[in-house]
Amino acid sequence: MNEIASKGQLRLSYLRWALVTVPSIVFLGFLSGRIANSGYGNRWFDALQKPDFMPPGWAFPVAWSILYVLMGLALAIIIHARGAKLRGVAIALFLLQLLANLAWSPLFFRAHQVTEAFYLLLALIALNVIVLVLFARIRTGAALLMLPYIGWLGFAAALNYSIDQLNPDASALAVPALQTQI
Repeated sequence: MNEIASKGQLRLSYLRWALVTVPSIVFLGFLSGRIANSGYGNRWFDALQKPDFMPPGWAFPVAWSILYVLMGLALAIIIHARGAKLRGVAIALFLLQLLANLAWSPLFFRAHQVTEAFYLLLALIALNVIVLVLFARIRTGAALLMLPYIGWLGFAAALNYSIDQLNPDASALAVPALQTQI
């Protein structure tokens, strides 16, 4: 027996990492959205003109939940790949792209910086292509798990761009305050 760890032990090690990475990423994504008051129900966002291809409101939390789970699983695979070349760089760039991802909602929904949010998405796509290439060199499965995320970022960039074009003065859009009856 020349193995340091059995296949079962290695699988358990991966599962332990996944039990940390998946809930952490899902929670951080949820927290970013809550802090920014993301999506429908945000009076500023509701007042914006939307493109015809805008999905219904329920699609965003469903899509992001799935994407955050896939991202967490991909990260767990890379963390678990001990001894792999470029592992440290891949993890660092993944964490950098995650920070950029988490910054998008506050930039768009809280700060109303639609154009800047679009440029952040373009940078996020470029960064994720690099992460994808690094993940592919370490573990192909991790790279495959990142593909839907990159696709969604492309779709999000198209939405963001269209909203920016339809609402050139979005940052100055004043939404009336809620009215209360006393």
